Amino acid sequence: MTTHQAPVPQAATEAGPPGGPPGPAARATRRRVTAATAIGNFVEWFDSGAYAVMSATIAGLFFPQYDKSAALMATWAIFAAGFIARPLGAAFFGRYGDRIGRNRMLALSVLCMSGSTFLIGLLPGYSSAGIAAPLLLLLFRSVQGFSTGGEYTGASSFIMEYAPDGRRARYASAVPLTVGVASVAGSLAGLLIIDSLSESALDSWGWRLPFLLAGPLGLIGLYLRSRLEDTPVFRSMERNDTVRKAPLRDALRICRRQVLTLFGYSITNAVGYYLMSSYLISYMSEEVGYSKSDAMLTSVIAMLAYCLACPLMAAASDRWGRKPMLLVACVGFVVTTLPAFWLIGTGLTGAVVGASVLAVLVAVIGTSNVPAMVEMFPGQLRSSGSAMGYTAAYVLFGGTAPFAATGLVSLMGTPLAPGYYLMVLAVISALVVVFALRETVHLPLNRTTVLES
Repeated sequence: MTTHQAPVPQAATEAGPPGGPPGPAARATRRRVTAATAIGNFVEWFDSGAYAVMSATIAGLFFPQYDKSAALMATWAIFAAGFIARPLGAAFFGRYGDRIGRNRMLALSVLCMSGSTFLIGLLPGYSSAGIAAPLLLLLFRSVQGFSTGGEYTGASSFIMEYAPDGRRARYASAVPLTVGVASVAGSLAGLLIIDSLSESALDSWGWRLPFLLAGPLGLIGLYLRSRLEDTPVFRSMERNDTVRKAPLRDALRICRRQVLTLFGYSITNAVGYYLMSSYLISYMSEEVGYSKSDAMLTSVIAMLAYCLACPLMAAASDRWGRKPMLLVACVGFVVTTLPAFWLIGTGLTGAVVGASVLAVLVAVIGTSNVPAMVEMFPGQLRSSGSAMGYTAAYVLFGGTAPFAATGLVSLMGTPLAPGYYLMVLAVISALVVVFALRETVHLPLNRTTVLES
């Protein structure tokens, strides 16, 4: 093993990252850290779930109705714009987190995210604002995606740099867990609003409610984050003068191997999640022939299975290590994906079982992905390196997963086509884990050396 050397205090290397003050004060601090970390993710994914359910209503309000199919496609194109903006956000917030601090970065990201989501809820429709309405929707959705580019990886670094050694994955599991909870809550809230209101009430004000909720949630998140000190790791970097002036450039130059490794195993995480969540409903209703209510029920149960599995799989990751759990997930996708998609076509019970199998595997890979991506980078390059590698995988593969899956079904003429796609990616990720990833579970988070195999 070789190391790219940078100044590192010997005492800090041996002690590992401080976990906060001892006793009850430490536990109280970590509870506040967990709550502050979760709130930003909740706002983003709650909005995504609500947007998906409200897509038909949004299409009718923000675009001319001479071609309803084109209006719906334009609505989803604007949704996709958030993914396009994510790499810019990853570069900006990653660099900001490494230079100015994790906490300030997260405060700015939750402010941008909640503010843009709230403003979507105030937008006029096409009938009153003309072309300005969809353009403003595009602008605010892009700001949402921009802030998300740094939120997920920044939140992961923040919570893990406060977590005690031996329990990092369990604390970090709050990040993927919140994504699942928020997706379910957003979808159910959207459905409740649609079912409870008349069409005229829904069009005039009901569709706005999920987006307006982001305002108070964002203020709560900003309050929680503003009351916390920055992480012990970043404060140590400031004391020892190891903060980099150009962390983004240095991460791409010094940590290129880690960035590519993170990208290589995250592609399966990204595609698995979006097939299990965003694509599942349309797949079951359009490709397999289920009613939309049965498809929604299956999706909600699968997401609940994902949420329940997250803390359990995180505990396993802390016990057995990141590399074994990532490999288990990849092999699991290779072995069970086709049977899971076959089960989805056998009836509602089979669909629930098949979708839940995929959901649990997504929890396995996700709860080891988060701690591994934080641990593999040195403290002074952590936000920049993890944001670039992870976000690239989600933009190139996660955001395009529903589109790719739909195209493959048409091209191959079989509803199992998405399963083949996920299997191929899982094989690639498994090879990356075996040959490029070194175990990170015991690495100190306040190290300033770049470890290379």
